[in-house]
Amino acid sequence: MIDARTRAAVCDYAHRLHARGWVANHEGNLSLRLGPGRIVVTPTATSKAAVTPDSLLVVDAEGNPTEGRGKPFSEIGLHLAVYTARPDVGAVIHAHPPAATGFAVAGVALDRPLLAEAVVSLGPSIPTVPFAAPGAAAAAALQPFLGDCDVCLLASHGVLAWGQDLEQAYLRLEQVEHLARIALVARQLGGARELPKAVLPALLEARRKAFPRSASTPAASPSTTTATALPSPSPELTRIITEEVSRVLRGK
Repeated sequence: MIDARTRAAVCDYAHRLHARGWVANHEGNLSLRLGPGRIVVTPTATSKAAVTPDSLLVVDAEGNPTEGRGKPFSEIGLHLAVYTARPDVGAVIHAHPPAATGFAVAGVALDRPLLAEAVVSLGPSIPTVPFAAPGAAAAAALQPFLGDCDVCLLASHGVLAWGQDLEQAYLRLEQVEHLARIALVARQLGGARELPKAVLPALLEARRKAFPRSASTPAASPSTTTATALPSPSPELTRIITEEVSRVLRGK
């Protein structure tokens, strides 16, 4: 059974998506890996504002429901593709934040390094996954991007973000939306200027230190994915990122 804290954490982040206007109607979905072959997911055909602890389901590694009533969302294949390729990932969130989704549906890339903080947290570019029909085709289109990034635009669709836990996935989604809004303003002012190429190696090294990744990293367990145990970029990681970015920009 899903413990109460885990249920509360998933509902909390579902409600946050709706409150911030990043989803409407039945849009968006969240999942949290509990352990091997156990993934808690939000139900289909449900507003994220209306997700309740009792409405959550558990699916196996193939997306088949094993606990709860109702059906999982139809885009479960995207989440399963992430979990299969990335043992370090414990949570996946899909939403339609307006600015970032605007770039995705306009076919305008967010593929240039514009902010030092974004390079450390998200990488030098946010890739756009080519549009594919929902289902197996969409999961196959996503596959080539899973090794090198933690968030992506889905062409004509929205944004997909993942992380060690729900907090990290949510913060990455938040940052790509923030970056998209900044890029949009910069375009209105004549265009954004890329960061100097000379600073990129140090920023990417800072990213590697802040977010170590290992193919042997075990899946997140229930004890590390509940509302009271979310170790993502909290104060310590924020301190690391801030110090590394400051050092790089000072040229030290």
